[in-house]
Amino acid sequence: MANAKTGIAKVDAKNEVAQATQQTGLKVLLQKMQGQIAKALPSVLTPERYTRMVMTALSTNPQLQSCTPESFLGAVMQAAQLGVEPNTPLGQAYLIPYKNKRKIGDKWYDVLECSFQLGYKGLLDLAYRSGEVSIVDAQAVHENDEFSYEYGLEPKLKFKPALKDRGPVIAYYAMFRTRQGGYNFAVMSKEDIVAFKDQYSQAAGSKYSPWNTNFDAMAKKTVLKQVLKYAPLKSDFVKAVAADETIKTDIQPDMADLNSETINVTPMEEVKEELPDGMQEPEIVPFGDED
Repeated sequence: MANAKTGIAKVDAKNEVAQATQQTGLKVLLQKMQGQIAKALPSVLTPERYTRMVMTALSTNPQLQSCTPESFLGAVMQAAQLGVEPNTPLGQAYLIPYKNKRKIGDKWYDVLECSFQLGYKGLLDLAYRSGEVSIVDAQAVHENDEFSYEYGLEPKLKFKPALKDRGPVIAYYAMFRTRQGGYNFAVMSKEDIVAFKDQYSQAAGSKYSPWNTNFDAMAKKTVLKQVLKYAPLKSDFVKAVAADETIKTDIQPDMADLNSETINVTPMEEVKEELPDGMQEPEIVPFGDED
């Protein structure tokens, strides 16, 4: 019976997306999907407040309005299910437009889609929510700070920030302590962070990426993800982290069960849109205009 209900819910969600697509505009989509979004949200976030956040994101980044409705809803639902606020000053999560490769007929084309990305504060919040850790932290290390560390059988970490004239950032570290007293830490130089960003981050090349608007927070997130790999966290946390920087165009009661549909992401401002003959650019519906 549970599987039947899940199937019905997925069909209903797809029908809603299809109807909204026909009527054009993500505003219509949000209105039609209010019920699905409300079911996904934790009690700390009301549907009205969450919808206002998404509306603000659309107004702040108009390119989101040109994303495919399916991918936009997929990113919105991922943030909703994780209980993180998208595109707010808290820096918990981000909805970012990308050009993704899609096969239409026998050819591949660049299609503007919405990617979900966790922020540093979102990762911290999810780690604390797991209930397994008592302390989670990440810090930037400046040139004039007192900082030393050792790995091995007797690992040590010492950090004492300079009170003034700290100098440029040279490294980042992250640590956790479990409720049972266990702990671990990781250290990455700033050069390591930049190399990691260039190699692994789909967001790095976009002007809308938090890498370009808040490098410090993204650097802390990067080293924090490295050390949390060794924390005794529950599978729900692992699945949540796996959702980072993904594009999903389907809806499920648990979005983490869906595979990412990112094929080849390119920063949208660097790619010229090419669509098949007869296929037009999606219409941008200004948010706030009433039908």
